[in-house]
Amino acid sequence: MPRLLLPLLGCVLLAALGVGAITAAHHDDAPGLGLIGFLLIFGGIGLAVRTVLRTKRSV
Repeated sequence: MPRLLLPLLGCVLLAALGVGAITAAHHDDAPGLGLIGFLLIFGGIGLAVRTVLRTKRSV
């Protein structure tokens, strides 16, 4: 379980950075930053799913 905790924490922080980027894009009216925020969120979710699947497969 500790082996899984650190990568998942990184994925959550990546998604939080994406939410912050979307919030800043909405405030500043920057569509490119909003797209980067969405990519960060979905990238964090994808990395989290991949991490969980790889950890379950190795057990």
